[in-house]
Amino acid sequence: MTATTDGSTGAANLRAVPASDPTESTSAADDTLAVARRAAERSVEHLLGRQDEQGWWKGDLATNVTMDAEDLLLRQFLGIQDPDTVKAAARFIRGEQLGDGTWNTFYEGPPDLSATIEAYVALRLAGDRPDDPHMIRAAGWVREQGGIAEARVFTRIWLALFGWWRWEDLPELPPELMFFPKWVPLNIYDFGCWARQTIVPLTIVSALRPVRPAPFTLDELHTDPGCPNPARPTAPATSWDGVFQRLDKALHLYHRIAPRRLRRTAMNAAARWIIERQENDGCWGGIQPPAVYSVIALHLLGYDLDHPVMRAGLASLDRFTVWREDGARMVEACQSPVWDTCLATIALADAGVSPDHPALVRAADWMLGEEIVRPGDWSVRRPELAPGGWAFEFHNDNYPDIDDTAEVVLALRRVRHPDPSRVEAAIERGVRWNLGMQSRDGAWGAFDADNTSPFPNRLPFCDFGEVIDPPSADVTGHVVEMLAVEGRAQDPRTRRGIAWLLAEQEASGAWFGRWGVNYIYGTGSVVPALIAAGLPAAHPSVRRAVDWLRSVQNDDGGWGEDLRSYREEKWIGHGSSTASQTAWALLALLAAGERDTRTVERGVAWLAETQQADGSWDEPHFTGTGFPWDFSINYHLYRQVFPLTALGRYVYGDPFALAGGVGAVETGGGA
Repeated sequence: MTATTDGSTGAANLRAVPASDPTESTSAADDTLAVARRAAERSVEHLLGRQDEQGWWKGDLATNVTMDAEDLLLRQFLGIQDPDTVKAAARFIRGEQLGDGTWNTFYEGPPDLSATIEAYVALRLAGDRPDDPHMIRAAGWVREQGGIAEARVFTRIWLALFGWWRWEDLPELPPELMFFPKWVPLNIYDFGCWARQTIVPLTIVSALRPVRPAPFTLDELHTDPGCPNPARPTAPATSWDGVFQRLDKALHLYHRIAPRRLRRTAMNAAARWIIERQENDGCWGGIQPPAVYSVIALHLLGYDLDHPVMRAGLASLDRFTVWREDGARMVEACQSPVWDTCLATIALADAGVSPDHPALVRAADWMLGEEIVRPGDWSVRRPELAPGGWAFEFHNDNYPDIDDTAEVVLALRRVRHPDPSRVEAAIERGVRWNLGMQSRDGAWGAFDADNTSPFPNRLPFCDFGEVIDPPSADVTGHVVEMLAVEGRAQDPRTRRGIAWLLAEQEASGAWFGRWGVNYIYGTGSVVPALIAAGLPAAHPSVRRAVDWLRSVQNDDGGWGEDLRSYREEKWIGHGSSTASQTAWALLALLAAGERDTRTVERGVAWLAETQQADGSWDEPHFTGTGFPWDFSINYHLYRQVFPLTALGRYVYGDPFALAGGVGAVETGGGA
């Protein structure tokens, strides 16, 4: 074995590098190992250089131009336009326009009607003329798709704020929802936390139906300007859609006769709920959309812009912006420092960086400081459970998530911290909280337990993305892996999670990916978990997964999967090779004992060949998922942390392989 340097910067304090297997029959594996080692060292240098002095990492979180358009619409509504901000936002929005005049919601994706409408309106607010060539192309395409009438509800809400759409032609969302107890269907806790935070302020907006004078008309976006709000057909009364459409009609009638005192009390209850959940930095839930709607709702109830709640809320929105060198301004939907930091810590540790390296200790210190030790909305369903989780963002104490908590525990376990008792106590709380958030079916969702009501998605109002938070294979896989590393593979709760995962495997051998694209992410999350929990590599579920990954490897040696796989079967496992998706596939294959196969060698070679001179990778494709198909994310740090983790495990092996040891016994659910 060869020793490595022990300095405090760069690729320092690397673990000893194992020599090549003397039984290797060809030099190809030796060459691949050497190439992988060099690529990993460059990547370590790059990632260490990106750490903030406080200990965290954060990459940009890119989504689509609706974030930027709605930011300009909010400023127009509140009367706080700033010429420099408007100019910079318009520059970004124009730069994202496609050649046919449209906007899409992910790289190389198809045009999106709502995104195009919102971007068009934002550019009109910024001063672009409707007879400008790029605007003519956009408006023409919108009309070809049916005009504003075919846009999603949220787009039409923004237009209704300025009289470009009638409130009467939008689904009703009464604030009296605040009075529904948690056992009544469609109470606010039946919605996923991201939807809940948005819906509560929108009940106030829906009740008050405000209209600010529009600075121009949008006749050019209607197929028939004389009848801009055509009626939509009603589904049969025997269908769920028909039932909820008729319920919406009844709610519109109720809007006209709602007792004023009851409605005012309901709106005040919603306002209290909003204010109680404002974070210390002024945001709501650490994500941009609830902040936008909360500011509007409170403003409508009389909170002036100088009120401390409003000042803090507006200031928090400015922290979601990324200013680019060309003068453009991009708005992030969210920020991901906890997620990025735990993944970066895992990547560096698995790539040979010493557990007591100063960068890892700083990261652990920062993560320990981010632990959430007070109850949040999750405690509505788990009132007896003690807190102890981590959230995704800088400030989000109300909504820790199960996925981050599992990965933070895995990261902390890799660090040799000078105060081990502090680390052990935090890990113990995190494990206990994750176990307590297990759903009845044995699996885990992202933010809540048993958030599986079938009704919220049926509401006419909810036509955009997921509004509930059911368990998923990727989150469950991460929790099972964490529990196995913590020596809890034999715990009945872990075994139930394993059984659920085995039962959820697709006929193809893959697993669906809820929070990453898509089956490659799901499979890359589950296989390492099953192996960590002790299932042998020869287990039929593992072999089916390996066979599927082999079958979808691209000719160039990498893996890729287009976001359209959420809607079109032909895209499942298929798409341009990307660094993060190639890494996910490799993590599954390495866990399954495929290290010395040609499949893995080709994948590792692709990562090495596509690495840039500074040790990073380029990845314009979106591989993160907010809502399957409807809201896609490009996590700019995914392209760095996952390839480094895969390269590290190829060179050094998995540091926690077979951590739990349930073996092949009593796994259930298809074992």
